[in-house]
Amino acid sequence: MARYRCPGCGHVYDEQRGNPHEGFPPGTRWAQVPDDWACPDCAVRDKADFVPAPGDD
Repeated sequence: MARYRCPGCGHVYDEQRGNPHEGFPPGTRWAQVPDDWACPDCAVRDKADFVPAPGDD
């Protein structure tokens, strides 16, 4: 599963963990996150601004 990072604040969306607080259960793929979703930490960057992030492995 992939991870995506906000270039503004560094928030990472991890597909394996999802983001239940935002309504995305674990396993929610990046493609399933709505295109108009904004970073939950800074609200400045949109989904289109996120970049692939390296994994912890």
